[in-house]
Amino acid sequence: QVQLVESGGGLVQAGGSLRLSCIASGSILSINAIRWNRQAPGKRRELVAVITSGGSTNYADSVKGRFTISRDNAKNTVYLQMSGLKPEDTAAYYCSAELRNGIMAWGQGTQVTVSS
Repeated sequence: QVQLVESGGGLVQAGGSLRLSCIASGSILSINAIRWNRQAPGKRRELVAVITSGGSTNYADSVKGRFTISRDNAKNTVYLQMSGLKPEDTAAYYCSAELRNGIMAWGQGTQVTVSS
């Protein structure tokens, strides 16, 4: 099993920056990829960014050029650096781990609120 804990959310003005962290523990070697997802009130959960075990990254079109996903293997941590934040980025952000057995593990989420 894999456990995920997110942190780093908060309230920021439009144009500002935040860095979210996702710390993984447990069966780390079973992880294929880590994803950052978000869900705004009344909207469906959406994929924001993903980083694979090989280091490949991919982003939603809405955040390309503004968000960067990275990892620190020594700390078992994946980061989401968010810059140029917009009010429409307001959401609960969740990290998830895609495991080799097909199971998806989820964290508890961290709230990001961007004021205009």
